[in-house]
Amino acid sequence: MADLVIRKGTCHALFAYDVAYAIDLDAAQHSVASASERQTVKQKRRAPTSFEYRPAPLRVTFQADPITLGDYTTSPEVDLVLYDFGAVSVSFEFPLAGPFGGLPALAVALRGNARLFAESFIQVERLVQRLGDSASRPHLSDVHEDYSIFVIEAFAEPVEPAVLWTTCAPTVAQVLRAESRQLAQQEINDATTDHLSFATDDATFIDTDAALLYDREGDDVRAVIELANTQLMELRHLDQQLDTSLDEVYAILTRQRTGGPLRRRAPDVNRMAELQLDGAVLFEQVSNAIKLIGDQFLSRVYSRVSQRFRLEQWDASISRKLATVEGIYSKMVDRASARRGEALEWAIVLLIVFEIVLSFIPAFRH
Repeated sequence: MADLVIRKGTCHALFAYDVAYAIDLDAAQHSVASASERQTVKQKRRAPTSFEYRPAPLRVTFQADPITLGDYTTSPEVDLVLYDFGAVSVSFEFPLAGPFGGLPALAVALRGNARLFAESFIQVERLVQRLGDSASRPHLSDVHEDYSIFVIEAFAEPVEPAVLWTTCAPTVAQVLRAESRQLAQQEINDATTDHLSFATDDATFIDTDAALLYDREGDDVRAVIELANTQLMELRHLDQQLDTSLDEVYAILTRQRTGGPLRRRAPDVNRMAELQLDGAVLFEQVSNAIKLIGDQFLSRVYSRVSQRFRLEQWDASISRKLATVEGIYSKMVDRASARRGEALEWAIVLLIVFEIVLSFIPAFRH
């Protein structure tokens, strides 16, 4: 199978960004109406299920100058998918045709590619400008996540999917690991053994930095992987935000310890409440962006990509930090309440003392 030839395929180079606290997708669709559509999962091969986005993301298409990497050139269009939790996924498409053995070179060129990153950043900036008021608290985070999805729809000659995890496993592993060197058998096994198939004519390989699909109808699988990559970016962004928030919390507590007895406490408590609420809301939106009930195969795909991306570990880390912020906030509220109660008690004591003093002054006796 050394001369395996791809007849039709596409490589999707993805870049995910956080651009706002939230995006009103309906309003955004009106802002970019000429080049937008709501994305749905097609599920061509499966009966209707309860698989759905909540809410459905918005896909926008812009024109872009083609970028050439080796023997491959991007299409003159770039897709941007907007999610309501303030994220955007940029997708460049490289049409694939030719030797299967040429894919590792493309995978290596894509990994951390500065030209694609710069162009994706420009496209996102352009989009944010057009969103206007539909983007709440717009910004462009320095956290981004890139990923590559190689979709092979057909080979020049009929190929059994099993060939990809047997005879062609070394090449598949090179694609998934973005390596031009021959990999050790242990790496090949780790990258290719745990594959997924829905029918006898398809195969899905998912790894940390890339995925390879041999599938005539892979749009649904690709959409799930793209969402998971965007969620990973958001979780990294939220984790970074919480680290910054905790640093700010410690600074607040330090100011409170060194401040005078008349220092105002309410603004600090309010700021803590904002930090806690923003983190909790974003975490909930990201975690519930997709409903995976009823479609067992796509659930397996999402579970596999979640394992590769270690989403559960990110969830656990963020949950711990949110719990820490919540605990500190609760203690600050309790401490502020205690201080107010103490101040009220002292005020009452002072009033009583004042009344007693007045009673001994003849001019104030009745």
